[in-house]
Amino acid sequence: MGLGGCIILIAVGAVLTFATDWHMNGVNLDLVGLILMIVGLIGVTTFSSIARRRRVMVPPTTTVVEEERHHHHHTGDGYSDGYGL
Repeated sequence: MGLGGCIILIAVGAVLTFATDWHMNGVNLDLVGLILMIVGLIGVTTFSSIARRRRVMVPPTTTVVEEERHHHHHTGDGYSDGYGL
């Protein structure tokens, strides 16, 4: 589950806990919302700690060698860059 999924869990849990007044037999929606928020917070902290541990490995610097192109100008074939036959 990514960061977006964790944020959605927190949002759904907050809606269930604070913005609804539904009553279902056998289900405490406030508790379900609280559990969803806690799971979302655990996911966000786990995701951020994993993302913090990842290090970007920079490859060693390489020397770029540019080659000179020699353009042969052919007369009469209509192409001056050497790609036409």
